Amino acid sequence: EEEKTTTKTLSVESIQNMTEDELRVLELSVKMRDVLSKEKSNALREARLSVERKQLEAKLAGLDLKKESNETMKTTNDMKRESLEFKMKLNREKVFREDVADALRTGLVVVCGALVYFGWNVIRDAWLNESEICYSSSSSSSSSMEMKMKDFKCKLTTSIISSTVSECVSEIEHLAKRSSNNSRPDIVELRVDFLEKSIRSDERKMKEAIGQLVEACEKVAKIPCVVTFRPTWEGGQDDGDEETRLRCLWEGFRAGATYVDCELLAIERFAKAKPDERDGVIKGPGQMLICSSHEYELTPSLDVLLKEKYEKIRANDMCDIAKIACVCQDINDVGRLAKVLEKARGDGYPCAVLGMSEHGLISRLLATKLGSYLTFGSIRAGFESAPGQPTLRDLSELYRVNTSQTRETKILGVMGNPIAQSKSPQLHNKALISAKVDDKCYVPLLVKDFAEFVENESLFNNKNNDWVGFSVTIPHKESALKFCGENVDPVAKQIGAVNTLVRQKDGSFRGYNTDYVAAIGAIEKALDPTIPRDAAETTDSKALKGKTVLVLGAGGAARGLAFGAKFKEANVVVANRSKDRADALAEACGGTSISVEDVASGNFGDLKIDVIANTTSLGMVGERVNETPCPKEAIKKSGAVVCFDAVYNPLETRLLREAKECGLTVASGLDMFVGQAARQFELFNEGQKADYAGMRETVLNASKGN
Repeated sequence: EEEKTTTKTLSVESIQNMTEDELRVLELSVKMRDVLSKEKSNALREARLSVERKQLEAKLAGLDLKKESNETMKTTNDMKRESLEFKMKLNREKVFREDVADALRTGLVVVCGALVYFGWNVIRDAWLNESEICYSSSSSSSSSMEMKMKDFKCKLTTSIISSTVSECVSEIEHLAKRSSNNSRPDIVELRVDFLEKSIRSDERKMKEAIGQLVEACEKVAKIPCVVTFRPTWEGGQDDGDEETRLRCLWEGFRAGATYVDCELLAIERFAKAKPDERDGVIKGPGQMLICSSHEYELTPSLDVLLKEKYEKIRANDMCDIAKIACVCQDINDVGRLAKVLEKARGDGYPCAVLGMSEHGLISRLLATKLGSYLTFGSIRAGFESAPGQPTLRDLSELYRVNTSQTRETKILGVMGNPIAQSKSPQLHNKALISAKVDDKCYVPLLVKDFAEFVENESLFNNKNNDWVGFSVTIPHKESALKFCGENVDPVAKQIGAVNTLVRQKDGSFRGYNTDYVAAIGAIEKALDPTIPRDAAETTDSKALKGKTVLVLGAGGAARGLAFGAKFKEANVVVANRSKDRADALAEACGGTSISVEDVASGNFGDLKIDVIANTTSLGMVGERVNETPCPKEAIKKSGAVVCFDAVYNPLETRLLREAKECGLTVASGLDMFVGQAARQFELFNEGQKADYAGMRETVLNASKGN
C-alpha cells in the first residue's frame, strides 16, 4: 500500500528526469507489484530507452566507422542472407550484440545498421571459423566456396552419462589421454541429468557439480564442453523442478562451458530465468547456446522440420546453433534431415541434425559430408546416450568423419535388410584406408524398399552423383537387377541377380555379380587342398567337375552359386521353402529340385550329394542364429564331403558345426565374403587391386570383436 501511494505521487515529468539508478529501482518495484498507470508506464519505458540511447551513442562515438551510412543501412535479415566468412577472433564487439537488439526496438535503424554490419558479422565470423565452417556470401567466387566446403569438419561429440561426479571426471580424464588421431572428441557433452537424484534435487549441489565438470573439461582436459540437463519430457532423465533446472543450465555458462543446450520448447522460459548480470557476465564471448528439438517417434515432414523447428530456432536471437534429432523409421527420412542442412548452409546458420535409430545411422556416419555442425558417438559400445549412436572410434577411424571425409566425399554402401550384422563397412573402409583412397566412404544402408530408396531425390538421386557404388545383399539382389535395366554384366544377366552396382560416367548404374566366383572358389578350396587358401580366384580348378551340389535357397546368392556350379560342369540340386522358386531356378540352370521337407528328413532318394551349400539366412546372427536348413542326421544321410555356408556372422554356424562333427570339410562364408568384396573393391576403384590377405584379416578381427 505504501508503494502504491508513493507511485501515485509520481508525475510523468519526474519519471522522465530520473537518473539511471532511480529508474532501476522503480522498474524493480513495478515488476514486483505492477502499480503504475499506463501513462506512467509509457513514460518509464521512454525514460529507460532515453538512457540506453545515450549509452549506445557514447559507445558508438569511440568507434571508427569506416563504412558510409548508405552502405551500412541494412536490416539484420539482409546481413544474415549475405553472411561473410567466419573467423573466430572473439573480441569486445561481441558484447554489443544485446545492445543491438535493444537499439533495434527503439527504431534507431541508421545507428543499428552500422553496428550490425560491423558487430554481427564479426561475431558470426568468429563463431564459424572456430568451427572450421566456411560458407560464402553471394559475392564470393565459386572456387573460393568449393575450397571452404572442403575445409569444413563436423565436430565429434561424445556424452558423459555417469551417475556420480567422480565417475564423470574419470571418463573426462580418459578422453583427454586419447590422441587427436585416436578418437579424441572435439566436444564433450556433460549429460548432468544422468547424475544421481540426490545431486539433481539439490540446486546448490547441482551447480557445484556442473562447475566441477566444466572445469575438468575446459581447463584440465582442454576439451570444449556442452552442458545438457535434459528433462524427461524431452527424452532425458530429470523430473525435478523446471525453474531449478533452467537456473542450473545458466550455471553452465557462468562456469565457463563453451556450449549450453536448451530445448526449443523451453527457450522462452530459459530466457526469463537468466540471472542478473550485475553479479558478473553470465554468457561471455565465445560461449554459444545450442537450441535443440527432439522427436522420439518419427521424423516430421520437411515443412514441420523447417517452419516449426529450424526457423523458430534461427529467429530467436538467443540461439547460436540449431540441433534437430528425430527417430527415423525409414532410411528415406534422412533425406528430409539433409534438406534442413541444405537450407541452413544457404542461410549461413550453424545446424546439426541427428537421425536416431539404425534407419538414421547415415546422418551420423556422413555428418561432415552432409554439413552437420556436430554428431555424437559413444565413448564405447553400450554407453550410448541416444538410439543409433555409433562409437566415437568408428566415427573417427573407420568413417573418418573428422579427418578425410569432406563435403566432396563420394559414398559407397551396402544395402540390405537386415544390415546391422554386416562386416562390409569395416572391410571396405579399412581397404580404402590401406589403399590411400581418401575421397570415398562406405556405409551400411538399412533399406526396406529398394525402389523407394533409389527414387528418393533428396537423398539418393542427387545432382552431384555422390553415390558411386553399392554392395547389394538380402533381399534386394533381384530388385537391383531390374534397376539396371539392360546395363548389366553378361554373366550377371544370365544368373539373374546382381550384388554390385557401379556408377558409370553417364550417371547410370551397371550391375555385376561377384558372388558366384567367390562362392565357387570357397567350395573348390575345400574340395582341393592344393589350392592356396589366400588365392583370390580359382578360375582354372576342375575340382567341381562331375560333383553334385545341393543348393539351399533360391535367392540372388543361390542363383549365383547354382550357375557358378554349372559353369564348372557340376550337377545342381535346388531346395527352397517355395517349391515354385526352386523349380524355376533348377530349370534355369539345368538342374533338378527337391523339397525342403525332404532335405530336413534326409530323404535324398537316389541322389548322391557331394557338396551342401547354404545360401539362406538361417544361422545368421540374430533371432535365427540357432537354426539350420539341414539337420545333423540329414547331413549324415546325404553322403556329402564338403559343407559350405554363405553366412559369415558367426564364422561357425550351427550347420557348419554339425557338418564338422559328421566329418565333412567345411567352407565358411568368410572366403566367399572376402572374395566377392575384393572384386567389388576393384570395380568401385577403377580396377585398383585389393589386398585380399588384408581384407581377410580385417573380417577375422571384426568377427572376434577386435
